[in-house]
Amino acid sequence: MFTTRPTLQGTFGMASSTHWLASQSAMAVLESGGNAYDAAVAAGFVLHVVEPHLNGPAGEVPIIVAPAGGPVRVLCGQGPAPAGASVDHYRALGLEFVPGTGPLAAAVPGAFDAWMVLLRDHGTKPLTDVLSYAIGYAEQGHPAVEAVGATVGSVQALFETEWTTSAGLYLAGGRPPRPGALLRNPDLAATWRRLLREAEAAGSGREAQIEAARKVWREGFIGEALAAFAARPAMDATGERHASTLTGDDLVAYEARHEDPVTFAWNGWTVCKAGAWSQGPAFLQQLALLPDPADLEYGTADYVHTLVEGTKLAMADREAWYGDGEDDVPLAELLSPAYNDARRALVDPAKASHELRPGSPGGRTPRLPRFPLHDPAAAAGFDAMGVGEPTVAHNGATRGDTCHLDVVDRWGNMVAATPSGGWLQSNPVVPGLGFPLGTRLQMTWLEPGLPNSLTPGRRPRTTLTPSLALRDGVPVMAFGTPGGDQQDQWSLHFFLGVALRAPVRGGLDLQGAIDAPNWHNDSFPSSFHPREMRPGSLTVESRFEESVIAALRGRGHDVTVAAPWSEGRLCAVARDPETGVLSSAANPRGMQGYAVGR
Repeated sequence: MFTTRPTLQGTFGMASSTHWLASQSAMAVLESGGNAYDAAVAAGFVLHVVEPHLNGPAGEVPIIVAPAGGPVRVLCGQGPAPAGASVDHYRALGLEFVPGTGPLAAAVPGAFDAWMVLLRDHGTKPLTDVLSYAIGYAEQGHPAVEAVGATVGSVQALFETEWTTSAGLYLAGGRPPRPGALLRNPDLAATWRRLLREAEAAGSGREAQIEAARKVWREGFIGEALAAFAARPAMDATGERHASTLTGDDLVAYEARHEDPVTFAWNGWTVCKAGAWSQGPAFLQQLALLPDPADLEYGTADYVHTLVEGTKLAMADREAWYGDGEDDVPLAELLSPAYNDARRALVDPAKASHELRPGSPGGRTPRLPRFPLHDPAAAAGFDAMGVGEPTVAHNGATRGDTCHLDVVDRWGNMVAATPSGGWLQSNPVVPGLGFPLGTRLQMTWLEPGLPNSLTPGRRPRTTLTPSLALRDGVPVMAFGTPGGDQQDQWSLHFFLGVALRAPVRGGLDLQGAIDAPNWHNDSFPSSFHPREMRPGSLTVESRFEESVIAALRGRGHDVTVAAPWSEGRLCAVARDPETGVLSSAANPRGMQGYAVGR
């Protein structure tokens, strides 16, 4: 089939990310002798600089690592709710939802510590080497992509009147960054340079310096600045000023940690995902709900209908069962053959469901929030592009998003990471640091007794969901996408595009699967403020055949036909364990993603 670019192949190393400068920085690290984890950390910090509207160091990042010859592990960079972030506290402020922006929505930052733990436990390079790329782009500037200026423009009035520390960085000369103009962040560069000086003063050892950097983040000059600024009230999506519940004690207490992945075997593949504190198991439930692969004719109306209806069932279970409570989430039952055989029978091959239908694994009663109520007005204003995570409500309906990166090296090490949060439009920039806090608590409910109720010390259930797939127990492919609630919908279609279609040059057709027309639906509660849902909705790219679109409408799907290249932001790398051939591909949508390698 026609593709926008070739699937790259080589034997030395491959990197793919949502921005070409991050991909090339990762490749530069591989060329200098670093491994996939060194490269991923360097790329992650570059993404903080070049995609500040999509992620930042005070955001979060789930990471899946597959060391050559070792077990697959999940590194959780999702911080929990601060100790003072109780339902009672927010309710006492007269709130029914956690605001979509501002200090009240800040969880404990997780991204920085996760990158440090990845470098310490799996990398080989000193901290100064991997940070040099981000420091260079922050000091010397990088050509701003169109979305940075558009995002700043959407919140310009807020920056000028309330978030003046952000205006100082992003409204130089009184206007948003122009596409292609050099955008600098001298405060961020100075932050990392000071961090390196203090880390290097702790000793000459690589691990000692990484540990010193982690301490500086928690309780040194960075931690002190974060805690002090969090205590200052700032305007948020409610139209009022509130302070964060985040304190210095919360920062000191947090550590990124490794966990076992949740896995599911399907048609010779084993897919690894993060736990139910993410939406990752929903991908696995969608696989479990599929019919026999022989009955899946890729790209047909039957195929799309089957996947969409399975997504609705999986996402209903996500809402009813997923959260940061391992003993409370019945994952074994949710992924069991008996449960999914019964759930699959709910899919009417001739009719789209407009209901939210969570299951009752093990006879348990599902727990759903009272909200969202279907609001036709909210649905009418919904952005059918489905680009991801709504982050700004104060100054107009602005949607943010996320990043993704994958790396594989010549030794067979593989990593997938989905950095997000800490967007420039999420919170004011912390003076002197060059980045804001995040807003991930907006994903929790201010209703007690739910799996994802706001609870001090518990992680908000995130949409971030990198993927890693094995064949015969050997890691073969790392992949993922930005896109909020759409991530595991777009990723499933990509995965099936790889798994069900013919190879290219003897390898996996990564680029063809990325380029294929994609879709998403919103027939379940959004994970983000204002928590809307659109029963029966289905958004498809206009590149679908008209006969397929007509057939889907005939089955009762409320179809929105979107722009031809609007659905999906996939990145992927792969390794053939028999030949050692590496491959990679990246999404052409948005004109930012790029794969590199040799």
